[in-house]
Amino acid sequence: MTLLSVNLNKIAVLRNSRGDTEPDITRAAQTCIEAGCGGITVHPRPDQRHVRPDDVRALAAMLRGRVEYNIEGNPFADARGSYPGLIALAREVRPTQVTLVPDSDGQITSDHGFELERDIDTLRPIVAELRHIGCRVSLFVDSGATGFEAAVAIGVQRIEIYTGPYAHAFAEGRVHEELERCADTARRAQHAGLAVNAGHDLSQANLGTFKAAIPGLAEVSIGHALIGEALYEGLSTTVRNYLQILR
Repeated sequence: MTLLSVNLNKIAVLRNSRGDTEPDITRAAQTCIEAGCGGITVHPRPDQRHVRPDDVRALAAMLRGRVEYNIEGNPFADARGSYPGLIALAREVRPTQVTLVPDSDGQITSDHGFELERDIDTLRPIVAELRHIGCRVSLFVDSGATGFEAAVAIGVQRIEIYTGPYAHAFAEGRVHEELERCADTARRAQHAGLAVNAGHDLSQANLGTFKAAIPGLAEVSIGHALIGEALYEGLSTTVRNYLQILR
């Protein structure tokens, strides 16, 4: 079955809005695990507007040996304040997977992937270091991306297809073209030897259609929609709803 990794950034946003410790991000992770999710995702950023380095460490301690731990982020963002940088965090907590994302400080959320032909040489030493410390490496890419053979050659093991455009097309009732772009991207990546993850704006409404079009989909990382839906139905129920769709 496709693994569901729950992104907990929005839990941290809610906590940070009061400047205290509630809601507790590790308790949220525990609730998701008890409901059956197979992984937890966080995306620490240098401005620490949601998940902070201490959250990354606390989650690593409680997740070890239980479910997969996926840390997303921009490997080229400078360390600042108490944020040591993505690679330093990965070296410290050794997550199951590191998903490299080319986001900048000014972005509200990730909205594009790497251009592999352009970026492969700068990614090479980063991928090598992450593989050396035992992390699986995934690259965030747009549907329609190319250059997967080059990614395999430098040690990348997975891609994550950016599904924001798919979600918007689905909501507007014009899903076929974008869904086929995602499916074609997945086929070409798998043919090159990469496993395929997906994430961004996936929801209970659009996930089933997406999964049906992507045979062998390894993982979906879902946060914003899942946490929003959980406000109405509860976190455990919402996680179970997603797992049922993936089954």
